[in-house]
Amino acid sequence: MRVIAGVARGRTLKAVPGMNTRPTTDKVKEAIFSMIGPYFDGGTALDLFAGTGGLGIEAWSRGTERVIFIDREKISIDIIRQNIQTAGMGGAAEIYRNDAERALKALAKRELKFDLVFLDPPYKLTTMDELMGELAANGMLEEAAVIVVEHDQAVRYPEAMERFDQIKYAKYGDTAVSIYRYHSQDSHDDRSDTDVNE
Repeated sequence: MRVIAGVARGRTLKAVPGMNTRPTTDKVKEAIFSMIGPYFDGGTALDLFAGTGGLGIEAWSRGTERVIFIDREKISIDIIRQNIQTAGMGGAAEIYRNDAERALKALAKRELKFDLVFLDPPYKLTTMDELMGELAANGMLEEAAVIVVEHDQAVRYPEAMERFDQIKYAKYGDTAVSIYRYHSQDSHDDRSDTDVNE
C-alpha cells in the first residue's frame, strides 16, 4: 500500500497483520479519489473504520486539513500511528480507539462537522446507512459533505435516503463503493442535481 498522490505521494504504508483487516487496494483507492476529488481545499475528514488509516491519509495528502481516525482494534491504532508518521501528517491527525457508535457520540459532543467521511467497515457490518443517519441527526456534516461507503458488492444501499443522495456507485470485483452527498433538510427541495466533481 502506498500514498497515491499529493504531498505524501509514494510513501509506503504498513498493513495491519492478520486477516481481520481488509485494506482498500490502491486500485480502489485511486478510483475513489478520482470520483470525489481528486484534490481538496482544506476541510475535515472522518475515517471511522480506519484500519491502516490509508483513506484518511490519502485525503490529507490531497489537501484535507485535518483527519480524525477511529478504530476499535489496538493493533490498528498502532499501525495508524506509524502510517501517519510515515506520511508526515504531524498535528493534522487525531487518533482514537473506540467503536463507531461511541466515537460518534463523543465527536458530536465536541460539535465537530465533517466535509468528508469514510465508512469502510468489515463487510459483515451492513448498517452504514444507520450511521449516516446518526451523523446527520447529530449535525456532524457540513452542507454538501461527501460520504464514501465501501462494502461487499452483494450489499446494495439505497440510492436516496433522507438527507443523502447517492452520486456514484461502482464495483471492483467483490468490493463496491457507494458515494453520497449530504444536504440539509432546508436546501433539499431547491437544489439542482450536480456531480461530485463540480
